Amino acid sequence: MTRIPWWQPKVGAEELRLLQEVLESNFLNDGEFTTRLEQQISERLGCRHAVAVTSGTTALYMSLAALDVGPGDEVVVPAITFIATANAVTMAGATPVLVDVLAGTLNMDPAAFEAAITPRTKAVMPVHISGRSADMPAILAIARRHGIAVVEDAAEALKSTAHGSALGTHGALGCFSFSPNKTITTGQGGMIVTNDDALVIRLRQLKDQGRPVRGTGGDDEHPVVGYNFKLTNLQAAIGLAQLERLDGRVARMQDTYRRYRDGLAGVAGVRLFGFDVDAGEIPQWVDAECDRRDELDSHLAALGMDCRRFWRPLHQTAPYRQPDEAFPVASVITDRSLWFPSAFTLTDADIDEVCGAVRDFYGQSDRAPNDASR
Repeated sequence: MTRIPWWQPKVGAEELRLLQEVLESNFLNDGEFTTRLEQQISERLGCRHAVAVTSGTTALYMSLAALDVGPGDEVVVPAITFIATANAVTMAGATPVLVDVLAGTLNMDPAAFEAAITPRTKAVMPVHISGRSADMPAILAIARRHGIAVVEDAAEALKSTAHGSALGTHGALGCFSFSPNKTITTGQGGMIVTNDDALVIRLRQLKDQGRPVRGTGGDDEHPVVGYNFKLTNLQAAIGLAQLERLDGRVARMQDTYRRYRDGLAGVAGVRLFGFDVDAGEIPQWVDAECDRRDELDSHLAALGMDCRRFWRPLHQTAPYRQPDEAFPVASVITDRSLWFPSAFTLTDADIDEVCGAVRDFYGQSDRAPNDASR
């Protein structure tokens, strides 16, 4: 049986060529290739600065640290996100304050954000679930009224745009992940973007032992405390090669969503959460609310179609446990939510096969998916 993957990274000859260049240079650490990756990301996203780091989680932590978020502070986080969002707040020594999400998007409810603000609230971390934009105009307006910094968790939203700008560039800082299940990968790695000239200096100090510029390893000045969160030339070389194929990949991911949208139109029991792909949103993964979610997942798996069930909401995890009653949307909707196979390597035939299997599961196979005659 040939499996239809939920996701799979893809590397090839260009990655090998650039890796060979790094090896031949004999400089494997954070260096020229890392700088090139930073420059190309900032150019593609239309922002002033980009800082390459070891992971998306590191990016979130460093962003909070650059804003002097620490013990005694609170950071508002949506209840539905990968646990790294809250863990980064904990790593900074602050307290993550969980709020409910909107049923239509799975993103932070702006009203819940505002209701959670206290005198200790120093930052908010909206997450763009699956690459779908959080309500940034509302979140930014609330944050401005209360003097709260906005750090975007755009781990799943590389090149996704809303309101005319790339996600990750709306707030003070934006954070991206280059893990293997993202549009481009460096194995592990992340990127922080900002338009703030002062914040980028602090980020570079945090990344490299307090040095605002790349040091010599000798008698450098270390004016503040920093750490080692450098992305190596080896990783950056892979990222640079991946960037060459970014535009084609995101176009394919948009087409994948359109094909699912059309192929599952009218199927009672499935509701795609939706993307405004025509306005520039990029579906990292195609997600849906599904009746009998677990049964559907098992049915598709038996046919060689790999899905992924949504994360448990943060308030149901051991480190951040709170009563379900405080999160009426998140407590219910994740048990019904599923990511369909979304790899940019999928063909139209693959997606049609998945749509057909979903229709069969719900007893609605009366017409073929993506049938132009309907």
